[in-house]
Amino acid sequence: MPYFLDGDNLVGTARRRTGASEDRDALVSEVAERLRRTRASVVLFFDGAGRALSLGSLSVRFAGGTSADDAIVREISRAPRARETTVVTADRELVRRSRDAGAATMSPADFWREFGAGNAAPGGAGETPVDVEDWLKWFERKKPEE
Repeated sequence: MPYFLDGDNLVGTARRRTGASEDRDALVSEVAERLRRTRASVVLFFDGAGRALSLGSLSVRFAGGTSADDAIVREISRAPRARETTVVTADRELVRRSRDAGAATMSPADFWREFGAGNAAPGGAGETPVDVEDWLKWFERKKPEE
């Protein structure tokens, strides 16, 4: 069952602000860590432009010229089994649109509870390999100019 996460909404729920790249990076890192030993598939959507990225079972997508909400609803409509998709958001309008499109919904609090550190499966069986080069590219930063 894939999960579609409303990234900027999750950042805003946790940090009371949206759009800061360091907050987005922290969210990507947190979700990737929590998924490390699960079989869950997550697509994390952000508003605006950015580089799509795949980190094992986590994909990061940017909506470009449309909203992340519209991109999520569009992906639900493309899914062969929309009922098996769960949208994670606190945005009431996106909850309504997602349900109308056939997806289930989940609050961010329920998502964090379900994928807490205590839920990691023991052993490495079934883990999706992570491309280390993608991780390095995602987290490398320019040093501040002096």
